[in-house]
Amino acid sequence: MPPSPRSGTQADFPWWLVAAGIIAVAAALTIGSDDLYRQIIATLAKGLLVTLFVTVVAFALASALGLFVALLGLSNSTVLRQIGRFYVEIVRGLPILVLLFWIAFVGAPAFVAAWNWLSAPLQAAGLVEPMQVRDFSLLWRAIIALTVAYSSFIAEIFRAGIQAVDTGQIEAAKALGLTRYQRFRLIVWPQAFKTILPPYGNDFIAMVKDSSLVSVLGVADITQMAKVYASGSFRFFETYSIVAYVYLILTVGLSLALRSLERRLKRGQAR
Repeated sequence: MPPSPRSGTQADFPWWLVAAGIIAVAAALTIGSDDLYRQIIATLAKGLLVTLFVTVVAFALASALGLFVALLGLSNSTVLRQIGRFYVEIVRGLPILVLLFWIAFVGAPAFVAAWNWLSAPLQAAGLVEPMQVRDFSLLWRAIIALTVAYSSFIAEIFRAGIQAVDTGQIEAAKALGLTRYQRFRLIVWPQAFKTILPPYGNDFIAMVKDSSLVSVLGVADITQMAKVYASGSFRFFETYSIVAYVYLILTVGLSLALRSLERRLKRGQAR
Protein backbone atom coordinates (compact mmCIF):
# COMPACT_ATOMS: atom_id res chain seq x y z
CA MET A 1 0.00 0.00 0.00
CA PRO A 2 1.29 3.48 -0.78
CA PRO A 3 2.11 5.53 2.31
CA SER A 4 -0.77 7.65 3.45
CA PRO A 5 -0.21 11.39 3.27
CA ARG A 6 0.37 13.20 6.52
CA SER A 7 -2.85 14.38 8.03
CA GLY A 8 -3.18 18.13 8.45
CA THR A 9 -0.23 20.51 8.44
CA GLN A 10 1.10 19.98 11.96
CA ALA A 11 4.04 17.90 10.74
CA ASP A 12 5.02 20.42 8.06
CA PHE A 13 7.94 22.73 8.68
CA PRO A 14 6.61 26.33 8.70
CA TRP A 15 8.36 27.46 5.54
CA TRP A 16 5.72 30.15 5.15
CA LEU A 17 6.88 31.66 8.43
CA VAL A 18 10.51 31.59 7.29
CA ALA A 19 9.56 33.36 4.06
CA ALA A 20 7.43 35.89 5.94
CA GLY A 21 10.28 36.48 8.41
CA ILE A 22 12.78 37.13 5.62
CA ILE A 23 10.39 39.59 3.97
CA ALA A 24 9.74 41.30 7.31
CA VAL A 25 13.45 41.68 8.05
CA ALA A 26 14.15 42.99 4.54
CA ALA A 27 11.30 45.48 4.89
CA ALA A 28 12.58 46.57 8.31
CA LEU A 29 16.06 47.18 6.90
CA THR A 30 14.58 49.18 4.03
CA ILE A 31 12.47 51.25 6.41
CA GLY A 32 15.41 51.88 8.72
CA SER A 33 17.67 53.08 5.89
CA ASP A 34 15.18 55.38 4.16
CA ASP A 35 14.26 58.80 5.55
CA LEU A 36 10.86 58.80 3.83
CA TYR A 37 9.83 55.48 5.34
CA ARG A 38 11.05 56.57 8.77
CA GLN A 39 8.94 59.71 8.47
CA ILE A 40 5.88 57.63 7.55
CA ILE A 41 6.48 55.28 10.48
CA ALA A 42 6.72 58.26 12.84
CA THR A 43 3.39 59.55 11.53
CA LEU A 44 1.64 56.21 11.80
CA ALA A 45 2.99 55.63 15.31
CA LYS A 46 0.68 58.42 16.48
CA GLY A 47 -2.29 56.30 15.42
CA LEU A 48 -1.00 52.95 16.70
CA LEU A 49 -2.12 53.56 20.28
CA VAL A 50 -5.58 54.56 19.04
CA THR A 51 -5.85 51.36 17.00
CA LEU A 52 -4.80 49.24 19.98
CA PHE A 53 -7.14 51.12 22.34
CA VAL A 54 -10.13 50.73 20.03
CA THR A 55 -9.39 47.03 19.48
CA VAL A 56 -8.84 46.07 23.12
CA VAL A 57 -11.73 48.09 24.58
CA ALA A 58 -14.22 47.13 21.87
CA PHE A 59 -13.28 43.45 22.08
CA ALA A 60 -13.55 43.40 25.87
CA LEU A 61 -16.99 45.02 25.74
CA ALA A 62 -18.06 42.74 22.88
CA SER A 63 -16.97 39.70 24.90
CA ALA A 64 -19.04 40.76 27.91
CA LEU A 65 -22.08 41.54 25.76
CA GLY A 66 -21.58 38.38 23.71
CA LEU A 67 -21.48 36.21 26.82
CA PHE A 68 -24.68 37.84 28.06
CA VAL A 69 -26.42 37.21 24.73
CA ALA A 70 -25.13 33.63 24.64
CA LEU A 71 -26.57 33.00 28.11
CA LEU A 72 -29.87 34.46 26.93
CA GLY A 73 -29.83 31.96 24.07
CA LEU A 74 -29.25 29.10 26.51
CA SER A 75 -31.90 30.24 28.98
CA ASN A 76 -34.78 28.02 30.05
CA SER A 77 -37.14 30.83 29.13
CA THR A 78 -38.49 30.77 25.59
CA VAL A 79 -38.85 34.56 25.57
CA LEU A 80 -35.19 35.11 26.56
CA ARG A 81 -33.99 32.56 24.01
CA GLN A 82 -35.92 34.29 21.26
CA ILE A 83 -34.58 37.70 22.31
CA GLY A 84 -31.01 36.34 22.15
CA ARG A 85 -31.62 34.74 18.74
CA PHE A 86 -33.25 37.93 17.42
CA TYR A 87 -30.24 40.01 18.46
CA VAL A 88 -27.70 37.62 16.92
CA GLU A 89 -29.49 37.20 13.60
CA ILE A 90 -30.26 40.89 13.11
CA VAL A 91 -26.83 42.21 14.06
CA ARG A 92 -24.97 39.53 12.07
CA GLY A 93 -26.99 40.47 9.01
CA LEU A 94 -25.71 44.06 9.01
CA PRO A 95 -22.38 45.03 7.40
CA ILE A 96 -20.03 46.46 10.02
CA LEU A 97 -19.56 49.67 8.02
CA VAL A 98 -23.32 50.24 7.82
CA LEU A 99 -23.64 49.59 11.56
CA LEU A 100 -20.78 52.02 12.18
CA PHE A 101 -22.53 54.79 10.24
CA TRP A 102 -25.91 54.03 11.83
CA ILE A 103 -24.62 54.20 15.40
CA ALA A 104 -22.44 57.24 14.70
CA PHE A 105 -25.03 59.36 12.89
CA VAL A 106 -28.39 57.92 13.98
CA GLY A 107 -27.91 56.11 17.28
CA ALA A 108 -25.72 58.75 18.93
CA PRO A 109 -28.08 61.71 18.21
CA ALA A 110 -31.03 59.58 19.36
CA PHE A 111 -29.20 58.73 22.59
CA VAL A 112 -28.41 62.41 23.22
CA ALA A 113 -32.04 63.41 22.61
CA ALA A 114 -33.27 60.67 24.98
CA TRP A 115 -30.74 61.70 27.63
CA ASN A 116 -31.78 65.35 27.44
CA TRP A 117 -35.45 64.37 27.70
CA LEU A 118 -34.88 62.14 30.74
CA SER A 119 -32.63 64.67 32.47
CA ALA A 120 -34.91 67.66 31.78
CA PRO A 121 -35.88 68.08 35.46
CA LEU A 122 -32.22 68.04 36.49
CA GLN A 123 -31.42 70.59 33.78
CA ALA A 124 -34.26 72.83 34.97
CA ALA A 125 -32.79 72.67 38.48
CA GLY A 126 -29.38 73.60 37.12
CA LEU A 127 -27.81 70.32 38.25
CA VAL A 128 -26.70 69.17 34.79
CA GLU A 129 -26.05 70.81 31.45
CA PRO A 130 -27.85 69.76 28.26
CA MET A 131 -25.84 67.23 26.31
CA GLN A 132 -24.77 68.07 22.77
CA VAL A 133 -24.23 65.52 20.01
CA ARG A 134 -20.65 66.74 19.65
CA ASP A 135 -20.08 65.75 23.29
CA PHE A 136 -20.43 62.12 22.23
CA SER A 137 -16.96 61.55 20.77
CA LEU A 138 -16.56 59.77 17.45
CA LEU A 139 -14.00 57.47 19.07
CA TRP A 140 -16.60 56.05 21.46
CA ARG A 141 -19.24 55.88 18.73
CA ALA A 142 -16.81 53.70 16.76
CA ILE A 143 -16.05 51.54 19.81
CA ILE A 144 -19.75 50.99 20.49
CA ALA A 145 -20.36 50.05 16.84
CA LEU A 146 -17.56 47.46 16.88
CA THR A 147 -18.82 46.19 20.22
CA VAL A 148 -22.32 45.61 18.90
CA ALA A 149 -21.10 44.08 15.64
CA TYR A 150 -18.67 41.61 17.18
CA SER A 151 -20.85 40.70 20.16
CA SER A 152 -23.18 38.75 17.83
CA PHE A 153 -20.32 36.61 16.49
CA ILE A 154 -18.78 36.11 19.94
CA ALA A 155 -22.19 35.14 21.33
CA GLU A 156 -22.37 32.26 18.85
CA ILE A 157 -18.83 31.16 19.74
CA PHE A 158 -19.68 31.13 23.44
CA ARG A 159 -22.98 29.33 22.86
CA ALA A 160 -21.34 26.59 20.80
CA GLY A 161 -18.54 26.15 23.32
CA ILE A 162 -20.90 25.91 26.27
CA GLN A 163 -23.17 23.45 24.48
CA ALA A 164 -20.15 21.26 23.65
CA VAL A 165 -19.66 20.45 27.36
CA ASP A 166 -20.94 16.98 28.26
CA THR A 167 -24.36 17.30 29.89
CA GLY A 168 -23.55 14.33 32.11
CA GLN A 169 -20.97 16.40 33.97
CA ILE A 170 -23.48 19.19 34.48
CA GLU A 171 -26.02 16.73 35.86
CA ALA A 172 -23.38 15.31 38.19
CA ALA A 173 -22.59 18.82 39.44
CA LYS A 174 -26.31 19.36 40.10
CA ALA A 175 -26.40 16.14 42.08
CA LEU A 176 -23.51 17.42 44.20
CA GLY A 177 -25.56 20.48 45.07
CA LEU A 178 -23.57 23.10 43.13
CA THR A 179 -25.43 26.28 42.27
CA ARG A 180 -25.88 27.35 38.65
CA TYR A 181 -23.10 29.91 38.97
CA GLN A 182 -20.77 27.33 40.55
CA ARG A 183 -21.54 24.83 37.78
CA PHE A 184 -20.73 27.44 35.17
CA ARG A 185 -17.54 28.65 36.85
CA LEU A 186 -16.11 25.29 37.92
CA ILE A 187 -17.43 22.80 35.34
CA VAL A 188 -18.73 24.44 32.18
CA TRP A 189 -16.43 27.39 31.56
CA PRO A 190 -13.02 25.66 31.99
CA GLN A 191 -13.99 23.02 29.44
CA ALA A 192 -15.81 25.39 27.10
CA PHE A 193 -12.82 27.75 27.03
CA LYS A 194 -10.66 25.16 25.25
CA THR A 195 -13.28 24.86 22.52
CA ILE A 196 -13.88 28.59 22.36
CA LEU A 197 -10.25 29.74 22.22
CA PRO A 198 -9.41 29.19 18.50
CA PRO A 199 -12.45 30.99 17.00
CA TYR A 200 -12.41 33.55 19.83
CA GLY A 201 -8.77 34.39 19.10
CA ASN A 202 -9.52 34.58 15.39
CA ASP A 203 -12.25 37.12 16.11
CA PHE A 204 -9.76 39.25 18.04
CA ILE A 205 -7.38 39.18 15.08
CA ALA A 206 -10.26 40.09 12.78
CA MET A 207 -11.12 43.05 15.01
CA VAL A 208 -7.54 44.33 14.75
CA LYS A 209 -8.11 44.55 10.99
CA ASP A 210 -11.68 45.81 11.18
CA SER A 211 -10.63 48.56 13.57
CA SER A 212 -9.36 50.33 10.45
CA LEU A 213 -13.01 51.03 9.59
CA VAL A 214 -13.11 53.70 12.31
CA SER A 215 -11.05 55.89 9.99
CA VAL A 216 -14.23 56.67 8.01
CA LEU A 217 -15.37 58.68 11.04
CA GLY A 218 -12.09 60.57 11.18
CA VAL A 219 -10.80 58.71 14.23
CA ALA A 220 -7.01 59.13 14.22
CA ASP A 221 -6.02 55.46 13.98
CA ILE A 222 -3.27 54.04 11.78
CA THR A 223 -5.39 54.07 8.63
CA GLN A 224 -6.62 57.63 9.17
CA MET A 225 -3.11 58.92 9.83
CA ALA A 226 -1.94 57.18 6.65
CA LYS A 227 -4.82 58.69 4.69
CA VAL A 228 -3.94 62.20 5.86
CA TYR A 229 -0.22 61.75 5.17
CA ALA A 230 -0.72 60.21 1.73
CA SER A 231 -3.21 62.87 0.62
CA GLY A 232 -0.76 65.60 1.61
CA SER A 233 2.44 64.05 0.24
CA PHE A 234 1.02 61.97 -2.66
CA ARG A 235 3.23 59.10 -1.46
CA PHE A 236 0.43 56.55 -1.67
CA PHE A 237 2.57 53.51 -2.50
CA GLU A 238 5.05 54.05 0.32
CA THR A 239 2.40 55.03 2.88
CA TYR A 240 -0.01 52.18 2.32
CA SER A 241 2.82 49.68 2.01
CA ILE A 242 3.86 50.66 5.53
CA VAL A 243 0.23 50.39 6.69
CA ALA A 244 0.05 46.85 5.29
CA TYR A 245 3.38 46.01 6.94
CA VAL A 246 2.22 47.24 10.36
CA TYR A 247 -1.08 45.35 10.21
CA LEU A 248 0.68 42.18 9.10
CA ILE A 249 3.11 42.42 12.00
CA LEU A 250 0.17 42.78 14.40
CA THR A 251 -2.04 40.05 12.94
CA VAL A 252 0.65 37.45 12.21
CA GLY A 253 2.21 38.02 15.63
CA LEU A 254 -1.16 37.54 17.33
CA SER A 255 -1.86 34.45 15.24
CA LEU A 256 1.44 32.85 16.28
CA ALA A 257 0.79 33.72 19.93
CA LEU A 258 -2.66 32.13 19.70
CA ARG A 259 -1.26 28.93 18.20
CA SER A 260 1.37 28.76 20.92
CA LEU A 261 -1.32 29.11 23.60
CA GLU A 262 -3.39 26.37 21.97
CA ARG A 263 -0.40 24.00 21.96
CA ARG A 264 0.27 24.71 25.64
CA LEU A 265 -3.34 23.97 26.52
CA LYS A 266 -3.22 20.71 24.60
CA ARG A 267 -0.02 19.65 26.35
CA GLY A 268 -1.55 20.51 29.70
CA GLN A 269 -4.66 18.51 28.84
CA ALA A 270 -2.58 15.51 27.77
CA ARG A 271 -0.84 15.47 31.15
